[in-house]
Amino acid sequence: MSLDAAWALDWTRRAAVLIAENRTELTELDRAIGDADHGDNLDRGMRAVVTKLDAAQEAGTLPSTPGGVLKVVATTLMATVGGAGGPLLGTAFLKAARSSDAPVWREADLVRALAEATSGLEARGHATSGDKTMADAWRPAAVAAKEAEEIGEDEAGILAAAAQAAAKGALDTEPLQARRGRASFLGERSRGHRDPGAQSSALILQAAADAARDRAGDRGSERFSGHLSDRGSDRIGDGAPASIMVVEQA
Repeated sequence: MSLDAAWALDWTRRAAVLIAENRTELTELDRAIGDADHGDNLDRGMRAVVTKLDAAQEAGTLPSTPGGVLKVVATTLMATVGGAGGPLLGTAFLKAARSSDAPVWREADLVRALAEATSGLEARGHATSGDKTMADAWRPAAVAAKEAEEIGEDEAGILAAAAQAAAKGALDTEPLQARRGRASFLGERSRGHRDPGAQSSALILQAAADAARDRAGDRGSERFSGHLSDRGSDRIGDGAPASIMVVEQA
């Protein structure tokens, strides 16, 4: 199995739906230690990403590589998501996009993309694992991806390991005292709360794993049909329909 632009598109759409479904939770997490706007900001940004991809679909200019799709995600998040979230996630996606221009990504491409994304995010935020930031999800994910590759896991297995590590990393931010960002001003009072950026990052990486899992499973022969549809009940944000990638059996 290899992961192409259709997988990256599917990842993006799944991430948009997950962020929308968890918008209120993310905002409540941010209310405890931040500005109470992370869920709303990121939901708006992901909806803007979907809109931009829809426009590219209509114009016949959809990117043909995973890196091309992730570059659209990066630039759109940077332009639409306020606070630290836009620059940090935008940098992560941009570094991942630039890590490979291959039309399909294999195991080594994924490991490199996650490593580059994590390093870029850490450099942009001057943070590392343990600081109670997005890095607490991304760094464990990058490490787990590399370890999974070394024991022979395929692309789906690598992303599953990364997503599981990111989820644990987000959970593990709860007892930490924040050392970076607005939460750091709370000092000891930041303990006992999960970092919203780490949680949203875990959701985004779970979407990547889900998209890869479905391509590797019973629908492993599916291919991107070249058009989007708002079929089904998936909703984005406050009720706007999600654009869902339609697949056809090969």
